[in-house]
Formats: sequence, structure tokens, C-alpha cells
Amino acid sequence: MYLRLIVTILVIAAAPVWTLAQNSTPAKVSKTDAQKVLKIISGDKTKTRIYCQMAKLGRQMEQVNETGDSEKFDALLQRVYDLGKKLGPEYAALVDGLQDIDPQSEVGQEISSTLDALDNLCGG
Repeated sequence: MYLRLIVTILVIAAAPVWTLAQNSTPAKVSKTDAQKVLKIISGDKTKTRIYCQMAKLGRQMEQVNETGDSEKFDALLQRVYDLGKKLGPEYAALVDGLQDIDPQSEVGQEISSTLDALDNLCGG
């Protein structure tokens, strides 16, 4: 699945601004944080739609990345960033904290499983 790519893209897109907006080091994130974000997004049709748009853009970014079209990639990245801001501070904190999580660790696997549930909201 595209989960790891999407998470990577979201971290790249979101981290610079959210990190600047926070004057401290990102907090450690946990499965509970990911579950909270899942509950927030799945409980709000608008946020679910936004998340699914971001996932679709992430897949487009993967395709564009293979072609080497950096201008189109940057445009898609900007759209992902703009949409990501609409998902709320909990989502921003989760994405920011993902930078410090090893995807192969137990916590990383638990968070990945929860993020898979988000992807399932989009039919995939």
C-alpha cells in the first residue's frame, strides 16, 4: 500500500511550518495519538473527504516523482500541505511526531496499523 509514502509526503509537507509554529521539540507520539486522530477524522465527513483527497494527491505525487517532474511534484505537495492544515492540531502534532518514529518499531507498527484504518476510510 502507499501508506508509508503518504506518511512520508505528509511529514515532508507539514513539518517545516508546524515545527516553526511550535517553539519546542515535537512530542513523542503513540498509538493513542493516532487513534485520536482516526476518531476525529472518521467522525467528520469533511475531514474524511480532505484526508482522502490528500491520499489521492499522495499517489499522484508518487507517479510524478517517478517521472522527475519536480515542478508538478512541488505543486502537488503544496496542495497536500494546504489540505493538511484543515485537519486540525491533533493531526499536525501526529504528523510532526512521526518524524521521530522508527516505522519498524513496535510503536511504529501500531501507528501504521491505525493509519491503515484512515486509508480504509478512502476505500483503499
